[in-house]
Amino acid sequence: MPTSDTLLAALELTEVPPELFDRAWLARTQYCPWPKAYGGDMVAQAARAAMLSCPDKTMHSMHSYFMRPVDIGAEVRYEVEVLRDGRGYATRQVRALQNGKVVYVCLASFHAAPELGEPIQPTMPGSMPDPESLPSSAEYLEGRDDEASRYWAEGRSFDMRHVPGPVYFTVEGDQVPHQAVWVKSFAPLPDDPQLHAAALAYVCDYTIIEPTLRALGWPWEGEGRPLTASLDHAMWFHRPARVDGWLLYAQESGWYGHERGLGTGRFFTPAGELIATVAQEAMVRRP
Repeated sequence: MPTSDTLLAALELTEVPPELFDRAWLARTQYCPWPKAYGGDMVAQAARAAMLSCPDKTMHSMHSYFMRPVDIGAEVRYEVEVLRDGRGYATRQVRALQNGKVVYVCLASFHAAPELGEPIQPTMPGSMPDPESLPSSAEYLEGRDDEASRYWAEGRSFDMRHVPGPVYFTVEGDQVPHQAVWVKSFAPLPDDPQLHAAALAYVCDYTIIEPTLRALGWPWEGEGRPLTASLDHAMWFHRPARVDGWLLYAQESGWYGHERGLGTGRFFTPAGELIATVAQEAMVRRP
């Protein structure tokens, strides 16, 4: 049975004496069937480190740059600098280091204000099929026994159901610059709001550039498979939510050119509440 052990292992941080800034943690990247570690490992681990350094406030945004490829299955050191601790807001800088070099950097902002009134938010996309009525990745990939298929089916800790179908080996549906993905963790997660926020940061990177691939007609695998690499990433957390229940991740490609694609996405609860907003630019090109 698929589990969420990969996610939980990625979010296991060990505090160590800092070498550069105020506090530091070690974490380990997780297996993926490609030459470099999954970018969501760094985003989620940095978010977790920043949140551990600011326990009295809630993270509302983080802005990241991916600077170098990261080794798979290896330790990454997260050095956290306390830039500001105010009454209402706090700011942290996180630098991730591996093999003596900075591989990732982010700024994270925290807020202590209470929630006031009803928020103003965009409407959840209409006419979305119920997630339970859609085939899972494992069902789409049934009969395939290659490494990538096994990873997509059960190795990412999350059940993901595409609207329209996925772009694994073929582009299912029309070549349009938008899609939606229902997501939830395979297994229940601990009752820790910070962990659920970090898990949301973890899963958001898996599919954010797929609307660009869909519009180009380029599936992830097959002849002429694209080369991709995350460049920068921004995420705004609007309200807490559990990621072990279904969330709709509505995505679109905002622009593609110069071998760079900009993806944007919004997470909604089934009731239509906006949970988080994501923007990410990535290198996307054919070999």
